[in-house]
Amino acid sequence: MKNYNIAVVPGDGIGNEIVPEGYKVLEAVAKKHGFSMTSKTFDWGAGYYLKNGRFLPEDGLETLKNYDAVYFGSVGLPEVDDTLPAKDYTFKVRTNFDQYVNYRPVRTYPGVQRPLRTEKHIDFVIVRENTEGEFVQVGSQYLPDSENGMGIDTSIFTRKGIERIAHYAFKLARKRRNKVTHITKSNTLINSLSYWDRVITEVASQYPDVAHDQMYIDNSTASFVLKPEIFDVVLTTNLFGDILSDLGGAVMGSLGLGGSGNINPEKDFPSMFEPIHGSAPDIAGQNIANPYGQIWSAAIMLEHLGEVDAANNIMEAIDKSTLEGVLTKDLGGNASTSDVANAVIKNL
Repeated sequence: MKNYNIAVVPGDGIGNEIVPEGYKVLEAVAKKHGFSMTSKTFDWGAGYYLKNGRFLPEDGLETLKNYDAVYFGSVGLPEVDDTLPAKDYTFKVRTNFDQYVNYRPVRTYPGVQRPLRTEKHIDFVIVRENTEGEFVQVGSQYLPDSENGMGIDTSIFTRKGIERIAHYAFKLARKRRNKVTHITKSNTLINSLSYWDRVITEVASQYPDVAHDQMYIDNSTASFVLKPEIFDVVLTTNLFGDILSDLGGAVMGSLGLGGSGNINPEKDFPSMFEPIHGSAPDIAGQNIANPYGQIWSAAIMLEHLGEVDAANNIMEAIDKSTLEGVLTKDLGGNASTSDVANAVIKNL
């Protein structure tokens, strides 16, 4: 029997509720499809930082390397400086494990009322470059408290980084509807993003069977709302992808519905799977958080590990559950976090 060893990191806030429920779904689908899962849970995150002065132990990354994947919740607490969680946990894992693909799908959930009037089916994937661009944190502050103070952040776009994320996007499009829309703002960021455009266009020429177009970020933001059905694979920079994926969650009906994967496609390192939302400490401990995005992240993880049938089974069970009206408070329902997980398990 195939076994997968999973590092479970609930993190902070509602992560401690939605991650265990998502893992229950993983165990159930593994049993059904004839493989097994072992796991170890780590209490890393902002809560760990308050006790230990760091978000994960000094040997934390070495520890994670021993696992097939990381099943993650969210990180951050109000009493911890908000500039620290991404830098000292999320970006650290993504960069050190070369998780250069941030895979964030957007889709229609049956039975979920969306804020858009359109009844057209929505199904696209945001492919966000995950280790370069605007979030590299290369910069400094100069005399920040003086009248001459200044802050600088430098975006970095390399040929290698652009080529590999572009190839991933075009190969993904071949498995979907053969269309890639790459997002840019090269009319104003005339050095970094004109280079981004140039390299992506070069890669696109190697995929003549895949339709390719370029769209400015302002136009794409409007189009996400006005005509989201036109998108298939959306290729974006680190910053644009971060923003657009939250808009994608809103288009679906709630940020709680969005799953994602931080993926190292070559599998040289474990990939990390998490919902797109934050730790929501204001509703933590009440068993009302929406776990659908966390459960979808479990399906994305299984697909990455090669268990495609099990991943599809989870998605079918999610759709059946939402269609039956098993909806949490953010979706206009009254189901609890555990109610949702139990419904998905029943519908497997």
